Amino acid sequence: MAKGTATAASRRSDIVSAAIEIFSEIGYYRATTAQVAERAAISQPYVYRFFTKESLLVEALDVSWQRIVKAFQQVIDTEEPATLESGLIRAYEEIMGSHRNEALLQMQAQTIRETPVRDAMRQGTAQVKQLVEDAFTQAGIADAGARTTNFLARGMLCNVAMALEMPELFVKE
Repeated sequence: MAKGTATAASRRSDIVSAAIEIFSEIGYYRATTAQVAERAAISQPYVYRFFTKESLLVEALDVSWQRIVKAFQQVIDTEEPATLESGLIRAYEEIMGSHRNEALLQMQAQTIRETPVRDAMRQGTAQVKQLVEDAFTQAGIADAGARTTNFLARGMLCNVAMALEMPELFVKE
């Protein structure tokens, strides 16, 4: 990769990371690209070189969904069927601990009506659902579809408990 390309890719990543922080801290609608640029220590026109505000949110959501997919795939590739679900739970708890802003961003994005954002949320949710359901089916877990729905619902409740700082909402089985 040429130096300019590597720098552009790095700056693009810096912009997305800054956007995740800013959007999760103050909300997508209140946030500005100027705030994102300031957090990324670059100029606002440089942000616009890569993104509109909406496309920046979509990219940030994609980053967050791909982190989950990658972590879950690693668990699926290494866990025994008997410990698959608990391994997936641990992987998600680790993501929530190390990338809390991404979970908050996804929660916020569930209420945003713009089509590209809704499409990103639908695609990410569907990808994770399919990955988990296929893994549960392959592991021989009875009623894999219902177990997947329950798994995702518990994950969403876990997000709410984390966001509200109410761990009592989520009781581990």
